[in-house]
Amino acid sequence: MTIIIDGKEISKKILAEIKAETKLLYNRYEVKPGLAVIIVGNNPASKIYVKRKRQTCQSLDFYSEDYDLDESITEKELLNLISDLNNEPSIHGILVQLPLPKHLNEKKILNFINYQKDVDGFHPINQASLLTNESLILPCTPLGILELLKIYNIEIEGKHSVIIGRSNIVGKPLSLMLLRENATVTICHSKTFNLEHYTKQADILISAVGKPQFIKENMVKENSVVIDVGINRLEDGKLVGDVDFENVKNKVYAITPVPGGVGPMTIAMLMKNTLLACKKLSL
Repeated sequence: MTIIIDGKEISKKILAEIKAETKLLYNRYEVKPGLAVIIVGNNPASKIYVKRKRQTCQSLDFYSEDYDLDESITEKELLNLISDLNNEPSIHGILVQLPLPKHLNEKKILNFINYQKDVDGFHPINQASLLTNESLILPCTPLGILELLKIYNIEIEGKHSVIIGRSNIVGKPLSLMLLRENATVTICHSKTFNLEHYTKQADILISAVGKPQFIKENMVKENSVVIDVGINRLEDGKLVGDVDFENVKNKVYAITPVPGGVGPMTIAMLMKNTLLACKKLSL
């Protein structure tokens, strides 16, 4: 019988542990993890993500600051705000919700965040530290995926992991994190010839391609593990992943659903990173 990997349930347990640790931290040192969340403009999807992050902060009794900025904000104004937050002792994590309006230089803005407060794990120092196994803060989605694999006792060492997608947010950092776990890693992308050849070899298949129900039953190996990072909205409003879940699930050993799989884990790891940053900066 196929295992449905329940990221929603696992994330609840992780958040409960974070909340307990946050309470101990405050009782002992009178310090609360502080997260500043910045959103620019009115992107509907971004607003939903930011709302969830802010609600989770409140549920954990984190200190939080919210910045809902007009789309017309200048780059200089945004950088000045980040500079203030970089120097604010009560703020341990700074999150700038992506995407940003086109007139803002995304790379420049993300790189301006103090790497010790970069709870998304996007700063070049944090990304580069992955190469040397000296990571300070790990990117949230890849970290959430690894947590799920470990909690469900899915063997990684020696297994062939195939990642579809080479973004700096998921594909690239995840490949390095899987290598650290002694997996054999293949990265596929939009220019890969004969994609099916690689996906059918995967013991662990991770799709972060952003195409609804792209991974079909004939593309996966029997008894493999399928991790679906995609979040796609169909015309009827239904949320689906990159994987044709209903047809693939009966062929594989384990699979993540969408919604309720990787998504909740990403937010849980964001909170975990904020707690970690708080302890490093305040204790």
